[in-house]
Amino acid sequence: MTNDSQLSLISPNYFMKIKDIHHIAIICSDYERSKKFYVEVLGFPIIAETFRAQRNSYKLDLLVGENSQIELFSFPNPPQRPNSPEACGLRHLAFAVDDIEQTTTDLQAQGIEVENIRIDEITGKKFTFFKDPDNLPLEIYEY
Repeated sequence: MTNDSQLSLISPNYFMKIKDIHHIAIICSDYERSKKFYVEVLGFPIIAETFRAQRNSYKLDLLVGENSQIELFSFPNPPQRPNSPEACGLRHLAFAVDDIEQTTTDLQAQGIEVENIRIDEITGKKFTFFKDPDNLPLEIYEY
């Protein structure tokens, strides 16, 4: 965590040269259920799947779009994610789609409950939410 004394050491002319988001890491409670959801329901291709015996843990690398990844981790008995009220930290993960109505229909056909489509009051774009098997909020955003 960056504190005020650390911030004072940062030059006002310094900017990181970030190119993109490489990956998002997600810890799941049931590896096979989450793997099926992200691969078969959402359709993310598997890049690599590794079982780490020393941790009794899987790591599944999934391709999102052309350059980004989801790293899906399993750990024995992970603590529950605080969902309501919302906690400080990552709020949700959003995926860009071309056709939100078709994507919503496709998710519902897979038995996924999807909220009503709304309009972003700032951008005027359509968006909605659904949840993964561990209740992580996921957004689809028509872009």
